[in-house]
Amino acid sequence: MKVTFFSNFLLHHQTPFCEAMVKRIGDGFRFVATEPIPQERLDMGYRDLSGASYAVNSYKDDESFNEAMRLGYESDVVIIGSAPDVFIEKRLRDNKLTFRYSERFFKKFRWRFHPHAWKVRYQRDTRYRNKNLYMLCASAYTAPDCRSILAYPNKTYKWGYFPEITTVPYEQLRSEKDSDPLINIIWVSRFIPLKHPEEVINLAKQLKAGRISFHIEMLGIGELREEYETIVKKENLDDVILFSGPFSPPEVLGRMQKADIFLFTSDKNEGWGAVMNEAMSSACAVVACREIGSVPFLLEHGENGLIYDKRGKNTLYRNVRKLIDDKSFREKLQKNAYDTMQTVWNAESACDRLLDLIDNIQNGRDTEYTYGPCSKA
Repeated sequence: MKVTFFSNFLLHHQTPFCEAMVKRIGDGFRFVATEPIPQERLDMGYRDLSGASYAVNSYKDDESFNEAMRLGYESDVVIIGSAPDVFIEKRLRDNKLTFRYSERFFKKFRWRFHPHAWKVRYQRDTRYRNKNLYMLCASAYTAPDCRSILAYPNKTYKWGYFPEITTVPYEQLRSEKDSDPLINIIWVSRFIPLKHPEEVINLAKQLKAGRISFHIEMLGIGELREEYETIVKKENLDDVILFSGPFSPPEVLGRMQKADIFLFTSDKNEGWGAVMNEAMSSACAVVACREIGSVPFLLEHGENGLIYDKRGKNTLYRNVRKLIDDKSFREKLQKNAYDTMQTVWNAESACDRLLDLIDNIQNGRDTEYTYGPCSKA
């Protein structure tokens, strides 16, 4: 079998899945990158992975572009994410098995009613509603968007990002967390408006006023970082909030492994949020906003994490206090989050499930999964 995955560039969030596919089908798998990794990503500590053995860099030269075009048509299966449709136009015309891979379409509510947005979606999606084209949803909000434009009827499946997860045994992680009597809270994001770092600052104020023993690490870079460093000093919170980073992905994972609680405060403009996969695999008790794309797929409230609503008053604070005040509950969520990543939401599982789904579709059957990757969205 030949499977080709098209996207803009190769990131560490995708390499575990790609490597799992190589293990299963060898040279039959290729990843096509359509542009070089931006310098901004490199500045954040990301590596340039364009030299991977399975990578075809279509932007490099004419030979590479022509190879990508050939793969786009001749492969048994194509998965296409953030890449131009030029690579699959002929494939779609000939009704060959293809999966789109997408976060939500309408992050800005106004686009739901914009004629240009509807025209684009019709050209890319709706006109193929009865063709051999399926949707891998990299957000819990992709399937509703598909339904709103009458696309992918009964053909949307749960998917996501599958970054590297920790191989450290749970008991070792538990021991590392217990070695520090403080409640260690971590936030890992860019300091930009959609990530809402101000919610972390407000939480710190409330916890400090309640005489809670805690420490928050805010890890990342971005346009608002200097502004929030100034606010933290002005509010006398610099004894409980540490700004750090940037760090490489393995270093970030290492810091998560020592944290008790992970905060994910982004709004609906967050597509998936692979950082949550990493936090759960590091046995953090996650408190995350329901608007984030990965949250309804990965979290079951009160079982392997806590979900809060930005519209409610003090909902972030109340959920964090619940974890701080009840150690046994916190440990339950930590263990269940770790198990969720180890058993279901990981690259190896996603690879096996996708190959099963492909086989089922090719043989006129639907998915056999009811939860996790490749279950119905």
